[in-house]
Amino acid sequence: MYAIELKDVTKQFGDFLAVKNLSFAVPQGSIYGFLGPNGAGKTTTIRMITNIVAPDSGEILWLGQKITSEFQKLIGYMPEDRGLYSKRRIGDQLIFFGRLKGLTKREAVRQVDEWLARFELSGCKKMTAVELSKGMRQKVQFIAAVLHDPEVLILDEPFTGLDPISVSLLKEVILGLKLRGRTIIFSTHQMEQVEQICDEVCLINHGTKVLNGTLTEIKQRFQNNSALLGYRGNDSFLANEMFVQVNQHRDHIEVLLKDPTDAQELLRQALSAGAVINRFQMVEPSLNEIFIKTVGEKNGED
Repeated sequence: MYAIELKDVTKQFGDFLAVKNLSFAVPQGSIYGFLGPNGAGKTTTIRMITNIVAPDSGEILWLGQKITSEFQKLIGYMPEDRGLYSKRRIGDQLIFFGRLKGLTKREAVRQVDEWLARFELSGCKKMTAVELSKGMRQKVQFIAAVLHDPEVLILDEPFTGLDPISVSLLKEVILGLKLRGRTIIFSTHQMEQVEQICDEVCLINHGTKVLNGTLTEIKQRFQNNSALLGYRGNDSFLANEMFVQVNQHRDHIEVLLKDPTDAQELLRQALSAGAVINRFQMVEPSLNEIFIKTVGEKNGED
């Protein structure tokens, strides 16, 4: 069953075509990465899913039914452009947001206290947004999106401004929501975060879909032509036309080969040169590399 499904959705603003015939489906209970460069149409698509703006054509479905205004109570949305009131107390505005989503005042107060405690922000309840750090405001914005326990949670760049400990905590919370059957649509430019938590991804560019599927499926479509090599001694073997690029790291090199079948030849030449090999492995392309390659090729075609 798909939680969210888009079928040939198009949205135009004047002469600007923001989204064109976009189709994808988000499985219920999954974490779905929704990716694309700046200006790709991600925000417009999210606003259509949340029923803030309507598509010009096409359908957007929730559990197979057409989305209506009632769906907004079932959704939590953390926008990239944050929406906290700068001079209102954090506790008061979180309660206000909860009431807007249908919580009673008593339930809203209870949820706000529990979430603030979970993020170690209980002492900030009577503070205003301008008194908080960027990372603290980020966590408050996340709480505003989840305190009514939405069925679908849309997160736009949720890790921006967070320290590593807070990133780890937020990941734990997101994965916990997935275990409870919630569906999360996750939009970010941080590809390493996508690889760590997403089940499937959809990449759009210029308002159209250019790539989608599970991470395993996507990586299998791209040639595995990178090798990691740890060695000591002679490095004369690196002067070879079989390499597209050599990246030096502290204790190894990463070699991009013209042809993945050249990997064994690389190893043979390194040994022939007298290098002592302590590490050698082929590595699958990262999602970041796939993102750059796919978007770059698409922009070149355009």
